[in-house]
Amino acid sequence: MKKNVLQFIGSFHQGGSERQAVQLTKLLHGDKTFNVFVATLKKRGILLEEIENIGFTDIPEYNLSSFFNLNFLKQVRNCAKFLKENKIDIVHTHDFYTNIFGILSARYAKIPVKISSKRETSGMRSNMQNRIEKHIFGLSNSITVNSEAVKKYLIKREVEENKIKVIYNGLDLERLKPKENDRNKICKTLGLPLEENIKFITLVANLRHSVKNQPMLLRAAKHLKDNFPEANFVFAGEGERKNYLQDMAKRLEVSDKTHFIDRCKIIPELLSISYACVLSSTAEGFSNSILEYMSASKPVVATDVGGAREAIVDGETGYLVESNDDEAMANSLEVLLKNPAKATEMGYLGRKRVEEKFSTEIQLEEITKFYQNCINESEK
Repeated sequence: MKKNVLQFIGSFHQGGSERQAVQLTKLLHGDKTFNVFVATLKKRGILLEEIENIGFTDIPEYNLSSFFNLNFLKQVRNCAKFLKENKIDIVHTHDFYTNIFGILSARYAKIPVKISSKRETSGMRSNMQNRIEKHIFGLSNSITVNSEAVKKYLIKREVEENKIKVIYNGLDLERLKPKENDRNKICKTLGLPLEENIKFITLVANLRHSVKNQPMLLRAAKHLKDNFPEANFVFAGEGERKNYLQDMAKRLEVSDKTHFIDRCKIIPELLSISYACVLSSTAEGFSNSILEYMSASKPVVATDVGGAREAIVDGETGYLVESNDDEAMANSLEVLLKNPAKATEMGYLGRKRVEEKFSTEIQLEEITKFYQNCINESEK
């Protein structure tokens, strides 16, 4: 008899954790090894349509205003009732908030297998949040992480090593095929300059958290501006730090070479017109952006944080530099700007690496095997 698996997704907004959770749900639903259910804390976001299109139209929503009020307890009871009524065997949560709510609900409902997730290292959570999450990990049967770097981070926090399972993010290469290939049309849509000689250096990251460290790329742009006037820098992401970053671009005298395009709904098209791509974060788990860059056959210059080294082969598919070393980032970009053939070769090898190591087929195989092992352990 097939087992019942619940994917608990925080919301359906276009974030890295949400995208991975939605993708995993679609993969499992198509595979049919398990009966798949979905629940959420916020039933909204642009990814909701993807889930509804494959048949998940009656998704229970558990709205929370706090972890410390009567509504939280009421919603836990409601969720536990849903889990019991649908005879759920595995609850898999996907971020900080669903880890807490989903694992507590599953424990209350006495669900056999409770799996939480961690996709980040330091820089995102307060000390109190870290303590709460560590307690939740203690209540979980297993914890999925998306890189060895995150696993090492949790071990340092004294989370039980034998509970932690590394399953790399898979990339849906079909989803990332551009639907438009005309450079001028893409540039017009994104509000980017049309000159054919321009080489776009692209960074895809939200503008909400300082951990994404866009100022590093702005300072690198300052180093490159005089010798490489064709280099333009694209910042794709929305958030409250936009004005601060635009002011910094003015102070560094690179505002004429920088373009803030807010949240980009045509990432494949943006990457298709990019020359090289960048990750500037001070901390990461395992960056979806890096995989997307590589899938688009673009060379990557990234800070050596989180799982970047597990994705990028330094000197082969891109370059790794120390966090906040904008001069090293500029030097690496300079090598690529001076050597188009090298940039193309790195992009080709990056794409090949994604196909061989980070495909959705590999992810599905790993997760189904992992679920079955968790069920076998619970039945001993």
